[in-house]
Amino acid sequence: LPPQFSGLLGTVYRRGNLSFTRDGNSLLSPVGNRISLFDLKNNKCETLPLATRLNIVCVGLSPDGSLAILIDEEGAALLVSLIGKCVIHQFYFHKPVHSVSFSPDGKKFVVTKDNLAYLYHAPGKKREFNAFVLDKTYYGPYDETTCIDWTDDSKCFAVGSKDMSTWVFGAERWENLIYYSLGGHKDVIVACFFEENSLDLYTISQDAALCVWQCDTELDGLKPMPPKDAAKEKKAEEDDEELLEEPKGEEIHGKADPSEQETRNKVKYSRVAKYFFNKEGDFNNLTAAAYHKKTHLLVTGFASGIFHLHELPDFNLIHSLSISDQRIASISINCTGDWIAFGCSGLGQLLVWEWQSESYVLKQQGHFNSMVSLAYSPDGQYIVTGGEDGKVKVWNTSSSFCFVTFTEHNSGVTAVTFTSTGYVVLSASLDGTVRAFDLHRYRNFRTFTSPRPSQFSCLAVDSSGEIVAAGSQDSFEIFIWSMQSGRLLDVLAGHEGPISSLSFNPMKCVLASASWDKTVKLWDMLDSWRTKETLIMNSDVLVVAFRPDGKELAVAALNGQITFWDHDNAVQTGSIEGRHDLQMGRKELDKITAKQAAKGKSFTTLCYSADGQSILAGGLSKFVCIYNVKEQILMKKFEISCNYSLDAMEEYLDRRKMTEFGSMALIDEGGGGDEGVAIPLPGVKRGDMSYRHFKPEIRVTCVRFCPTGRSWAATTTEGLLLYSLDSGLIFDPFELDIDVTPSNIHKTLSQKEYTVAIVMAFKLNEKKLIQEVIEAVPSSEVDVVCSSLPDLYVEKLLEFLASAFETSCHLEFYLIWAHKLLMLHGQKLKTRSVKLLPVIQFLQKSIQRHFEDVSKLCEWNIYNIKYALAISQQRGMKRPPEETPGDEEELDSDSDYLM
Repeated sequence: LPPQFSGLLGTVYRRGNLSFTRDGNSLLSPVGNRISLFDLKNNKCETLPLATRLNIVCVGLSPDGSLAILIDEEGAALLVSLIGKCVIHQFYFHKPVHSVSFSPDGKKFVVTKDNLAYLYHAPGKKREFNAFVLDKTYYGPYDETTCIDWTDDSKCFAVGSKDMSTWVFGAERWENLIYYSLGGHKDVIVACFFEENSLDLYTISQDAALCVWQCDTELDGLKPMPPKDAAKEKKAEEDDEELLEEPKGEEIHGKADPSEQETRNKVKYSRVAKYFFNKEGDFNNLTAAAYHKKTHLLVTGFASGIFHLHELPDFNLIHSLSISDQRIASISINCTGDWIAFGCSGLGQLLVWEWQSESYVLKQQGHFNSMVSLAYSPDGQYIVTGGEDGKVKVWNTSSSFCFVTFTEHNSGVTAVTFTSTGYVVLSASLDGTVRAFDLHRYRNFRTFTSPRPSQFSCLAVDSSGEIVAAGSQDSFEIFIWSMQSGRLLDVLAGHEGPISSLSFNPMKCVLASASWDKTVKLWDMLDSWRTKETLIMNSDVLVVAFRPDGKELAVAALNGQITFWDHDNAVQTGSIEGRHDLQMGRKELDKITAKQAAKGKSFTTLCYSADGQSILAGGLSKFVCIYNVKEQILMKKFEISCNYSLDAMEEYLDRRKMTEFGSMALIDEGGGGDEGVAIPLPGVKRGDMSYRHFKPEIRVTCVRFCPTGRSWAATTTEGLLLYSLDSGLIFDPFELDIDVTPSNIHKTLSQKEYTVAIVMAFKLNEKKLIQEVIEAVPSSEVDVVCSSLPDLYVEKLLEFLASAFETSCHLEFYLIWAHKLLMLHGQKLKTRSVKLLPVIQFLQKSIQRHFEDVSKLCEWNIYNIKYALAISQQRGMKRPPEETPGDEEELDSDSDYLM
């Protein structure tokens, strides 16, 4: 079964609006063309397995929290179920959408595009053939609309515009409400908010001004229209709609300056106050705002990264803080009003701030530039990434959060790796240093440098973790250091071109080095540092990788070929022509077709699977290929992105983007605005980031397989993508017979034939059923069941135990199973150790995680009890002398009890 997309790490926010779920414990964040759900209570993050065609611009969340509408840059929308995590419906709004908002009763939602507001019936509330049914179109603003807010009873909504006006519209026709605009601002309206259970309104503009509008009518005072007129108008609308291409529903036109006669006996607004925020130098642009109606809390964010908390309507400043040096793009407050989420698109930061205790609930930031390299820890629990921004970040694979960032490098990081213990991270950089970081104390404890400054392009550490090697791209030398002393042991010279890749043999002390001089050299580290062998290639070598058992070497060259070598005898054992599988996309400014461009492309990263039977390869393309090494055939191609906001995604030129002057991408429309297009210099892969408009190119910089064999990861322009075997189909039968049914399994279980029941459950291969059967076995019977299990099912049971440890709370029970299985079948399992290594490592990872959690809890409890004893003795409640020898035993039993 091929791995499924399981998560996106390394990027936490790109652009668009943040929104808290209904319970206020989770946060939805748009990440490029995907959406991530941050569970703040359980400290976990997951990326939903769905994607839009372009970057997501706005997200609308239904009041019950079950549905979300995701709208991309071109106005294509997905209706998504957050319960089933799947797409229910697709819709196209034809033009870019600025904002979307559901009514509090969940029956309608409003979409703003151009200078119009569209009111739709919310999906799921009526039995409609089409999920998105247009109800009304509202005309009023002259310029683009920017924001929406609803009254608490869903009767009216307000729309802000770039023409400095705010319009109040009714979701239904109200006799005493005419639609007119509220002015009073000198800049673009950023946000508008209704007061709780009222028509009173606050409007906030970009020049940091707040207007308070008071309404002379309560919500209950709105009078409905007589039904006759509405029916006639609706019929007239339906007649008109037959002639129209795009349905507009009922058209409602607001008036900017209604006459005195029209406003008589109607709802009136009057401005009661106007406040100004403190102006912070030149960056006083107000960019985002959020308002919590119950607590009257207003949060405003500025272009300088500062945010203010005010209490309305008196405009009292609670506090003002700086959380970033970049523009705050989005703000959201959860339902209780305790947590405030901030998104900064410039640096890709996501922060959740608890304003009362003034502490962070969540503080995450991805790499500023693209990620270049990644490595898994030996137990597969952590991933380290290095980026062009000079940062080294360590991520937890189970929670998807970064827990430490090292910023010691002064230039881009080119390679990262873990040592075999898993507690030391090494990174090589273009600043001429290789640094070692300690994951116990989170510090840089070793810095390796060369005699003459060199830019290091690759890095390798041997299986013992004692020898560190780094290759230089300017002096063509390989430097060898001792991890213990930090001394430079030797400099290996011999290559005539930049060193592109290094790899240590996992079983012997042999180093393979690849270079642009069309050779791969093998160096014996124990035999006076001499060259053991030189393998000659037809083209510049880009990457080398040893098989996990050390018996084979894979080499990828500039001509797109992957060759396999028996390095002991210097014999080539096979080759794969990979150029056609890369399938390059055409860049916007390319003068040649994608097919022609693909001729010069090659794989830039290689990695063997944990069992050594397959090889993963990626390069300057949106595809990652997985090949079978023995058969030398392509097994599967993974398309890592479908995001057309990135460059080099399309295979053919888009006719719609062609003009008589050439591609639209060549025409700089920006004129100093946000949007513009950069014409890159020839040969520049990254594009020029100093231009107003920067479109990143899709590419895969590094792929790595997890040592447990359950997943693999790739660093791409999108972020760090994880593909896992564990999120596959539920039903995957194995050696299934006609009489293996759930009812028969329950029957066998009731007859206490535990071994037979377990075998039958594994044949049906449904996780819930296997768990039920195993947990029905009494702990006293585990020994007998383990000894009578067939060998084939021992492996399957070990694999199940490893995955069960991650979620189950029956820790001791599953530990008994694991212990008995390994004790009884240890010798047999040892003979197949190479094949079983991923399963054993997976089991070890799961047990290790529990060990860390439980040991912390035990220590904490022991200290608490000691403290309680010390306090009781201080107060004179001395223990009788006969009890003192048993103190230690008592502590142990107490700590077990508290656990």
